[in-house]
Amino acid sequence: MHRLQPGTTIGILGNGQLGRMLCLAAARLGYRTHVFGPEADSPAEHVATYSTVADYTDETALAAFSSAVGVVTFEFENVPASAAAYLAAHVHVRPTWKALKVCQDRIKEKQFFASIGAATPPWRGVNTHSDLDIAIKEIGAPAVLKTARFGYDGKGQAKILAEADTGAAWAAITGGKNPTPKNTFAVLEGFVDFICEISVIAARGQDRNVVCFEPSENVHANHMLATSTVPARIAPATAAHAIDIATRAIKALDLVGLLAVEMFVTSSGAILCNEMAPRPHNSGHWTQDACGTNQFEQMIRAVAGLPLVDPARHADAVMRNLVGEDVNNIDGYLADPAAHVHLYGKAEARPGRKMGHVNILKAKT
Repeated sequence: MHRLQPGTTIGILGNGQLGRMLCLAAARLGYRTHVFGPEADSPAEHVATYSTVADYTDETALAAFSSAVGVVTFEFENVPASAAAYLAAHVHVRPTWKALKVCQDRIKEKQFFASIGAATPPWRGVNTHSDLDIAIKEIGAPAVLKTARFGYDGKGQAKILAEADTGAAWAAITGGKNPTPKNTFAVLEGFVDFICEISVIAARGQDRNVVCFEPSENVHANHMLATSTVPARIAPATAAHAIDIATRAIKALDLVGLLAVEMFVTSSGAILCNEMAPRPHNSGHWTQDACGTNQFEQMIRAVAGLPLVDPARHADAVMRNLVGEDVNNIDGYLADPAAHVHLYGKAEARPGRKMGHVNILKAKT
């Protein structure tokens, strides 16, 4: 166990809203924070003890950062391997690069799910338009084409509603260029006839203890999470299965920190794994106000070597994302004692930009 003493500085790669909420959780436990990211005037900078604005490949900045912190964690997993490797040679990094490497690549992710006995929707790796034409014949339309790496919130994705749409989809994710990646460039995923989408946030401490928040039921709009609701409208056996998958995944990755696993539930009750992320997750924001502890505090506890605590829920909740101009229409939420507003401090509301969220609570059923 590598337990951090109060007053130690926790380094966080990434300085967005997830980093902001990690900083706030760390402060409650008596820790300082130092965020590192490429964008100035970021949400995490506003509340962190220290900040470095630099590119993730800047080794001079990374060296100064590593010498100033007691441990490094991530609010953003898509950092260069070189940055993670450099930091790991100088300071404790949690989670390890192994977990990041799997979660950065959708193909490695799907292969990982298969390795732990967790099912996924049908998929094929594709590197060329010809590969895509073959894959769509095997999987069938409708389907969705995604870049294998660095996609989130609908970025790097294109729907294929019919076989004739492959050309437009390929052009959309390649920008009309011929990619020459070291690894497979994209993945074609078959559509799933699901009744709902759920996710489970698992936490694992340095003592290898795992605790999970219960599944939330998630609704997306325009490829972005719109709401997360607990309790999810699923059978107890389905919830237990989802928690078991998340537990097996975080153990198999030997991950210290958080793992969010997104899943589809079919009409038969089967669970198909979609994606995972080794960090706090938008679908776990409801935990901030509906549980005895929240996902951000659990992550700080894990990386700092503190014991994890029971995350039992004490209220029903609906989390609503505030996207773009939504943030200008929150007076009703601010006047409602059941609504807990969390704003990210972003100066400009733009279409598709997450500006905050609100957790609406009611008595637990």
